[in-house]
Formats: sequence, C-alpha cells, structure tokens
Amino acid sequence: MKVKVYNLEGKEVGQKELAPKYFEVEVKPELVQQAVEVQLANSRSVLAHTKGTSEVRGGGKKPWRQKGTGRARHGTIRSPLWKGGGVTFGPTKERNFTKSINKKAKRKALFMALSDKAGHQRMILVEDLNLPEAKTKKFKEVLDNLPMKDKTTLVLLDKKNENVIRSAKNLPQVLTESLSSLNLVDLLRHEYLLMPQGAVDKLVKHFSQ
Repeated sequence: MKVKVYNLEGKEVGQKELAPKYFEVEVKPELVQQAVEVQLANSRSVLAHTKGTSEVRGGGKKPWRQKGTGRARHGTIRSPLWKGGGVTFGPTKERNFTKSINKKAKRKALFMALSDKAGHQRMILVEDLNLPEAKTKKFKEVLDNLPMKDKTTLVLLDKKNENVIRSAKNLPQVLTESLSSLNLVDLLRHEYLLMPQGAVDKLVKHFSQ
C-alpha cells in the first residue's frame, strides 16, 4: 500500500510505501474492542471510598450498659446502624479494575487501527513537520492545507518538537504524541493521523522489537 506525502503547503510531493505487516492488517472488531476495554480499565482511577467500622472515629466504649435502660443493646457507635457509623458493602479504594491482554494481541489491535487509517486515506504523511516558531495560527494554517481540515487529528512525532507541541496546545481537536506513547484509544478517538514520513520507518522499527 502507498500513501501520499504532502508538504506543509498541502501539495502532494510523493508517495510512501507502507509495510503490509503493519498497515494492511485485517480488522477484527472483537479484538479491537477487547484491547480498548483493557486499556481503559487499566487507566481507571479508584476514587469512591467509604469507611468501614474499623476506619470511622469513636466507638471506644459501649454507648450504654447492656441491660436495664429500655433501649436496644449496642456495642459501638461505629456500627452501620448508627449515623456516622461505618458503611456496609460500600465502595472502597482496595477495588482492582485491571484487566490483561497478551502483548501480541495488543499490538495486533494497534496495527488494525493503523491499517484502517491507511486504508481510508486518514493517515496523512508530510515530508517535514518542523515549524520555525511556536504559533498556533501558523500550525492551524498547516492543518487547513491538509485533508484533515477542522477534523480531530492525532499528531505523531518521531522526535521532540517543542514548536509543534506548543502550537497544538490551543487546538482542542488536535493531540500531539510521541512514537513510544502511541496507543489504541488515542488512535481511535481521532479521525486522522498526521506524522512526518520519516516516522513511519521508526514506528515499524519500534514495534518490531
């Protein structure tokens, strides 16, 4: 498979041959869904936490004597029956939401997403992605010159590029990411994938290890 290569003015300047092993993989929705569920579950933070009877304050002594008061017997004000007492079966910070998937299947799902982008002409390559200065307006002009105008775009960088990163910060539909941080969820959340043509070979090398 070949994809077009553009310059920053939006003109086609050539084509790039893509490795079939990574960019012509048959998409299996079940595997992609499983990989997405695993990534989202493993990134989930445990926020809700209720205190049990051993964690609430007070309850150091029996509220009143066992017999003779006419009231129900109680041993501690920490009881779930009391206001301010412990919570029975409430959510706790000890919960574990992590899931697992083997490395081969995880990478296969990522290659499926890359293949889908390439097959639908939503992987845009540019010969160079260097900006002379960090200006959001200038970077927006570059994006408007390319097919992804006003679309959600994941910008994949093969090296640290502060001008591009800072220029994209004020564009809500654009996310910049390094090759080593590329993940399935970010790839699926953005309609287009933009990267320098040199990043393709580095991407293949990174995932072939």
